[in-house]
Amino acid sequence: MHIHILGICGTFMGGIALLARAAGHRVTGCDMNVYPPMSTQLGEQGVDLVAGYDAGQLTLTPDLFVVGNAISRGNPLLEAILEQNLPYVSGPQWLAENILQGRWVLGVAGTHGKTTTTSMLAWILEEAGLNPSFLVGGVPQGFGVSARLTDSPFFVIEADEYDTAFCDKRSKFVHYRPRTTILNNLEFDHADIFSDLAAIETQFHHLVRILPGNGLIIANAGEASLERVLSRGCWTPVEWFNGVGGWQAREPDASGGFEVTLVGNVQGRVERFELPGAHNRANALAALAAARHAGVPVAVALKALASFSGIRRRLEVRGIVRGVTVIDDFAHHPTAIRVTLEGLRQRVGRARILAVLEPRSNTMKLGAMKAQLPESLADADAAYCYASNLGWDAGAALAPLGDKARTFDDLERMVIAVVADAREGDHVLIMSNGGFGGVHDKLLAALAL
Repeated sequence: MHIHILGICGTFMGGIALLARAAGHRVTGCDMNVYPPMSTQLGEQGVDLVAGYDAGQLTLTPDLFVVGNAISRGNPLLEAILEQNLPYVSGPQWLAENILQGRWVLGVAGTHGKTTTTSMLAWILEEAGLNPSFLVGGVPQGFGVSARLTDSPFFVIEADEYDTAFCDKRSKFVHYRPRTTILNNLEFDHADIFSDLAAIETQFHHLVRILPGNGLIIANAGEASLERVLSRGCWTPVEWFNGVGGWQAREPDASGGFEVTLVGNVQGRVERFELPGAHNRANALAALAAARHAGVPVAVALKALASFSGIRRRLEVRGIVRGVTVIDDFAHHPTAIRVTLEGLRQRVGRARILAVLEPRSNTMKLGAMKAQLPESLADADAAYCYASNLGWDAGAALAPLGDKARTFDDLERMVIAVVADAREGDHVLIMSNGGFGGVHDKLLAALAL
């Protein structure tokens, strides 16, 4: 079957493309904004890409169009598909019907940490010899691809609460029907589709309603929002982490290693751990508990976590020039920005951190979280905000930071300012959920002059 994917360069839809190819389908796709790592990954896997969404792509005559949730009514290719009554389906529905059916699905849901936790869980199962299939919203370093299809009964998936498609406004994760489910955390996000936190909690409740009685929910005890979700009805056993009644991580040693307890009883320790911050230790606990439900002994999971090397675009060092380290991270929600900076601060000590931020997500563009930005940037020594095309005044929002923060409407001017301020030993942390105009390479090139 020939499948043509609309919005193929999104992390999720790009993963769908890889899975479809592995299942034996011919895959092509189109997108407007193409940037690494997904564009690179698709090219390496032999997927042909078309730039834009012109209706002329109907001449490719695919058997099925798979439509990503970034595609809205008014898109010329989508309108042509509808007008000619051609077969189409959403990405999550195609995945559920063609790949996930009959498998033991391990889903990772939550506002933050989904990609990291999903990657950790897939890595643990891999090291345990279970050869899992997976779909991750990023590229785990140990695998080199964001999605993989194997003959294993286990499938690990990043379970996103964002809506499914123009034709299906349910959250993506209700399609996946997981047996093992991680509820990592829950905050307000996606202001473009959810009116408030209660609306998101309702979607999580819908997920809980479809989980089987022989499954397992692994939930963060530190999140009152998750307690509210589960109090609305739960028919599945629950294990908690980040609380005295469940899994806990003790303080790390110099190598990042930490001891793990369950209801106060020591289960063992992760001898070394490359990912900094309490939030990443919490992610590890969730992955460990989920892997145990799939049959992985705790000792095996602890050993696997010690060899986990992270994910691209999660505190990924892009280069070091003249003693200045340029780091890339996907953080875009204020909480993610805060914990990312806290984790980096733990790693670099008193060295200066120059935070370069692009408020690019729909939530941030709407200004729903602007009041939280100053506090989220507290661990940075200086902050540079690329404020082009925002519907709110970034300078006013960051005013509580005083001279520590500067805003720019021009990317080149911002690069010049960062390079002028940077000195040997500094860490430049770039945070965006998009390509950010190639600012990483621009900074590295300018630093080398």
